Amino acid sequence: MSEVLKDRKDVVKVQQLSDAISERYLAYAMSTIVSRSLPDVRDGLKPVHRRILYGMRQLKLDPKNGYKKCARVVGDVMGKYHPHGDVSIYDAMVRLAQSFSVRYPLVMGQGNFGNIDGDSAAAMRYTEAKLSEAALAIMEGLDEDSVDFMDTYSGEEVEPVVMPAIFPNLLLNGSNGIAVGMATNIPPHNVLEVCDAIVVLIKNPDISVDNLVDYIKAPDFPTGGIINQDRNSIVQAYETGRGTFKIRAKWEKEELPYSNYQIVISEIPYQVQKSKLIERIADLMEQGKLPSIADIRDESTEDIRIVIEPKSRVIDPKLIMAQLFSLTELEVKFALNMNVLDKNCVPRVMNLKEVLLAYVDHQKEVLTRRTNFRLRNIAHRLEILEGYLTAYLNLDRVIHIIREYDDAKEKLMSEFKLSELQADSILNMKLRSLRKLEEIEIKAEAESLKKEQADLWILNSDDSHKLKKITEQVKNMRAVFAKNKKLSARLTIVDEVVDDVVISPDAFVSKDPITIILSKKGWIKSVKNHVDLNSDFAFKDGDSLELALHAYTNDKIVFAMSNGQFFTLDANKIPTGRGYGEPVRLMLDLPIDAELVKVFVSDAQLSVLVATKNGYGFKVKSLDCVAQTKMGKQVVNVSDDDKLVKVFVISKEDDMVAVVGDNRKLLIFSLEELPMLSRGKGVILQKYKEPKTYLSDVKTFEKKAGLVWQNGARNFHVDDISMWEGKRASVGHMPPDGFPKSNKFSKE
Repeated sequence: MSEVLKDRKDVVKVQQLSDAISERYLAYAMSTIVSRSLPDVRDGLKPVHRRILYGMRQLKLDPKNGYKKCARVVGDVMGKYHPHGDVSIYDAMVRLAQSFSVRYPLVMGQGNFGNIDGDSAAAMRYTEAKLSEAALAIMEGLDEDSVDFMDTYSGEEVEPVVMPAIFPNLLLNGSNGIAVGMATNIPPHNVLEVCDAIVVLIKNPDISVDNLVDYIKAPDFPTGGIINQDRNSIVQAYETGRGTFKIRAKWEKEELPYSNYQIVISEIPYQVQKSKLIERIADLMEQGKLPSIADIRDESTEDIRIVIEPKSRVIDPKLIMAQLFSLTELEVKFALNMNVLDKNCVPRVMNLKEVLLAYVDHQKEVLTRRTNFRLRNIAHRLEILEGYLTAYLNLDRVIHIIREYDDAKEKLMSEFKLSELQADSILNMKLRSLRKLEEIEIKAEAESLKKEQADLWILNSDDSHKLKKITEQVKNMRAVFAKNKKLSARLTIVDEVVDDVVISPDAFVSKDPITIILSKKGWIKSVKNHVDLNSDFAFKDGDSLELALHAYTNDKIVFAMSNGQFFTLDANKIPTGRGYGEPVRLMLDLPIDAELVKVFVSDAQLSVLVATKNGYGFKVKSLDCVAQTKMGKQVVNVSDDDKLVKVFVISKEDDMVAVVGDNRKLLIFSLEELPMLSRGKGVILQKYKEPKTYLSDVKTFEKKAGLVWQNGARNFHVDDISMWEGKRASVGHMPPDGFPKSNKFSKE
């Protein structure tokens, strides 16, 4: 093999496989980046879009002319300029015509070009198209040597390297694409805002991006919506060329008879397909993840109108929308990535100011080339006019030479000192033109051209004159678009106040009064309304009432067990009706070896005092007692010889703690001495000197209201509590007369 290679050194190249793959992959990557995926910062177009517009221009598909089949356009573009599949060309062309995809369509379509539901366009043989006014603005001056041209892939045609693009297409229509190792995602913007920013930048080149955002407030998407973002994050995104914009759907509450309402969504985020959005919401409804919504309808015609019916009129529509924003594409994030090709075809991420400066620099170059082109044409015409004037002044001699001499051209050139161009122009004149060949008209045209020539020389002499001319062009373009309210009005609202609604799990449960009934054998049920807690409730044989309490359907019911575990049950999940209910142990994993100490309704405004048999305790917020699973949560840490014996809900007015032991000693101390914990063993409430002495009861109360307790059917009250007041962990004193022998403050 080596001998063969030695004999064919001029044919075979020996190279490491890794090097060969690297070279070829790099060539492929650069081809993808430059020739397919990234837009040019000067005209905002990718090659396929540039070739589509140029191909349509060559077919004379101006806005004032008629439409032609898209198949004709795609065929010309594919055959002459773009050596890729017809599907990719047609898809790119369709997007340029979709008013929901681009802010300022470059193609005017006739026929089915798809819709916001995600339906694809009709086949190219059925649709027709022509250029829009914006497309003409992009290609204005293309015949005036304003840009370079290059050979097409076949070498039979030429195509522009870049468009003149007085229309700042990159920012106005945006762009997106995925290359090799890089991507771009530029949102569309408002034409009036971009024009104002360009004018200000030309006037003040040192302006900051922060100040430019005073003019370009944020992207302006063709589908509208609301940008929910503060100004600082918008400025940061534009300063770095990377960032995110949070876009939300636009909605309103529509009032209906009998205090009912429905939610109407009129605008959805950019690039979200309406049909898939509605399907997503419907799926979530079937899965039970949107319990607040009864129905969803699509009443859209040309305008979007998605109607959402709530299950209850008492539910706040903001809560419904907050849940939809978190679960569906009614809220999306647009990732800004202004990765573009600069004038040297080098990909890089630019900030807002750099993009605008690139536009201004390109327009300066285009203006210079167009000016030089016009100056050459003027010089050419002046030379011809000078020859015409010579011919007019010597008309008879010129006619004689043309009639008599075979070499009339050389004779005219030698006799009247004419150039070849002048002699050819005189000889190519038609006879009927002689009557128009008057000295005054020739001199007037020449004077007009010389004046224009002088102005163009001034324009070309200094960049300040060019910038003034560019400013004038931009202002004229702004004035043209300002006349069209549909194109110039800002569609996307910028809301700097981010109104995020916190959704609690029971936010969509209606607040209806119920009475919860628990039997001694652990059966639980609820009945409507707040009934008398001393009513005769029905139980199974051998069972009786353990407790009854008033609650609401959106409440959390907390079960405190003697092992220190707390369990939570949603009130709306407790079985209702006239039956006996269901065993609570089927709903919660209550420990078998622990006793039920307390059942109470969790209240975010209140705290709870917990105390153990050995006299330890602390305060805990009511919300910290709520468990998120049926397994419960450990709130009080108890040792093997200890257990939770008391849970007391603290009223807002309470400021004192009263604790009594089974040694019949009463101690009262300030509630402030108890720490607020979310979990723990706590601190000593009362000191017991005698062995096997334990805590009997504890409660909180308001000092100015005095200490109250029950003994049998009577209520006792003591105003002066100074005798039993002390510090926490003291022994205390014998309770006042009338205190029950059970050492309990109440029957509970």
